[in-house]
Amino acid sequence: MNNKVKFLTLASLTLAVSSLTVGTVVAQAKLTNQAKLFINGIGAVRVGMTVSQATKAAGTKLVGDPPNNNCYYVKPQNEPNNLSFMVTGGRISRVDVRQNTQITTLKGAKIGDTEAQIKSLYPGQIKITPHKYVQGGHYLTFVPKDRADRNYRVIFETDGKLVTQFRSGKLPEVEFVEGCS
Repeated sequence: MNNKVKFLTLASLTLAVSSLTVGTVVAQAKLTNQAKLFINGIGAVRVGMTVSQATKAAGTKLVGDPPNNNCYYVKPQNEPNNLSFMVTGGRISRVDVRQNTQITTLKGAKIGDTEAQIKSLYPGQIKITPHKYVQGGHYLTFVPKDRADRNYRVIFETDGKLVTQFRSGKLPEVEFVEGCS
């Protein structure tokens, strides 16, 4: 065998093994209540994926509103409960967590945390604004320092004391107070 054939055989074998490994990882990455929410997704689901790609990544069927070109929501058919994905322009643009105290951010923030806990988890990166509908409530917006993440946010809604719900995603959708309304 000449060197060219040896190299191609080795490259093909390496590619086959890599594909097998990636396939295995994806198969085990089913979206659960232990999934971590981060600035541009949750678990293996990323902002920018189509619903079909997100369904594969989540390892569970995503069901919900009939698709349209503007804005609609889908959610996992089974678990996790009270988790939904905003879809704009045919792609996931935001992740909403409501009434689910098990799902946390990468740093451990969750529903029921105090405003002080959120500020201490993200020192110097929380912008506080008044809640549009909850008297005394706030939006605690995590603003990333990393330039690569500058078009994303995590927003914690509070009643003035505790986190009542939170979401992450891209601008401007993540800041839509009324979701798709």
